[in-house]
Amino acid sequence: MSGLLRRASQVVVLGCVAGAGWVVGHNTHTLHTPPSGQQHTPLTLPIFQTVKAAAIQGGSVVSTEPPHELPPPAPNAPHIGQIMRFGFPGLTNVRSLDDYVLSYDTRNRIPYWVCEHLTSASVTKNPNVDRSKCDFHEDLSVHEYFRAENSDYKRSGFDRGHMAAAGNHRLSQEDCKQTFLLSNMAPQVGRGFNRDKWNELESYCRKLVRENANVYICTGPLFLPRREEDGKLYVKYQVLGQNHVAVPTHFFKVVVCESKTGELSLESFLMPNIAIDDGTPLSTFHVPTDVVERASGLLFFDKIGKNKFKMINGGVSHWERLQSPGQSTQQFLLLHLSLWCISFTPVASQTTQLAYN
Repeated sequence: MSGLLRRASQVVVLGCVAGAGWVVGHNTHTLHTPPSGQQHTPLTLPIFQTVKAAAIQGGSVVSTEPPHELPPPAPNAPHIGQIMRFGFPGLTNVRSLDDYVLSYDTRNRIPYWVCEHLTSASVTKNPNVDRSKCDFHEDLSVHEYFRAENSDYKRSGFDRGHMAAAGNHRLSQEDCKQTFLLSNMAPQVGRGFNRDKWNELESYCRKLVRENANVYICTGPLFLPRREEDGKLYVKYQVLGQNHVAVPTHFFKVVVCESKTGELSLESFLMPNIAIDDGTPLSTFHVPTDVVERASGLLFFDKIGKNKFKMINGGVSHWERLQSPGQSTQQFLLLHLSLWCISFTPVASQTTQLAYN
């Protein structure tokens, strides 16, 4: 009799566990499913599919060595394969839009990185594309817990700064509209940066298609340390709104140009998120790519060996020449970053000259 009761109690427990599992599963499904009538952005790539996406380019995910031969242009490949031809900088929460690819930082509510492929066709002014008809809007494919909202930026003093610039995506109105997703934005100082020096850098990248067949761009935020009065380095940054959208201290752009004859060049820019004097040339912000890689934890265009670039940052053709004799890459990085440890955090609507420790 006692054995019978014991078996009956086990059945009851199993039934309760199964029922609880059904409830949790049902509620989880409901939580991740947008309400009826809401649309997702075109394609969301979960992390496991993201890893496999690298196979589009024919490379090995686990290999850290660039191939001997560069991946050729693949005009008939899926568009994500064309944009990411030279490799993914990272594989965290990758999302593919119609004309750009991004990796979204759910904690900071901004992108980790955004990749674009520019051609003369994609940047030529199109009478059927009107930027003024595009509104900043939430990305409903991002879980509601991790979305940035327009209210976060309201009266913050910061601009909603595009990572994939709207002017780079003129093939269709939808392409332009998708650049106004808040998942493509990060808070930027307005006057002197987003509307000025950063805009100048975006325009410069568009002009590169005049002399090149393909231009590949990776853009993103950085949170770099600054030295406090106690002599120690700290990473500090402001957050906006009830969703705590993080305000980056710096932004980067890494640009690869492929000429019409197949020659490659590389430029890497690192800019502080402050108002910058109009007279400051863009070349002021050239940095070795590995400085950005070490600071961001990303690897840019790693399917290209560094020796494949004919020009780097406008003139240096050999990666090793960027380092002083007897100086390790780590020493070079620490020296360079010490110059960029600004003595303040980005302040909204404040005009400030470049200042370094």
